[in-house]
Amino acid sequence: MSLDNRGTALVLVGGILFGFGLGYSRMAEPEIVLAFLQLTDFGLLFVMGGAVMVTATVFAIATRRGGRAPLTGELYAMRHKSFDNNVLFGGAIFGVGWGLSGICPGAAYASLGLGNYLILYGIGGMFLGAYVQGLARSYVGGTDAAADPS
Repeated sequence: MSLDNRGTALVLVGGILFGFGLGYSRMAEPEIVLAFLQLTDFGLLFVMGGAVMVTATVFAIATRRGGRAPLTGELYAMRHKSFDNNVLFGGAIFGVGWGLSGICPGAAYASLGLGNYLILYGIGGMFLGAYVQGLARSYVGGTDAAADPS
């Protein structure tokens, strides 16, 4: 999968737009996210609902338009993965991390752009957690899920 310069520029513009959207909607502010998770502020529900509607529309159109990804040319296909302990524990760790920090990985980087430099501790924790997970997985002899999408 390789991208030409135009594709790379489109990905960069998409990332900037995504980060701007996170900042504008205040999803990059841990206090707002924690208020949502504590069921005291439902504003993010509308933001996420809007994002789901846009994504569903784009995927519905894209899969009917030839079935190929516009930047890579690869076929759109459902990735079948079994529900195993890695999915269960990974989701639980992600949820606990999100609940404790009030931020998910994508919004953490956008939060840096808003001047929240303390989020670097959270980003460092994400990298450390990913590294430890990789070590643990190689120690128990697990396979790399990213390398084997089937």
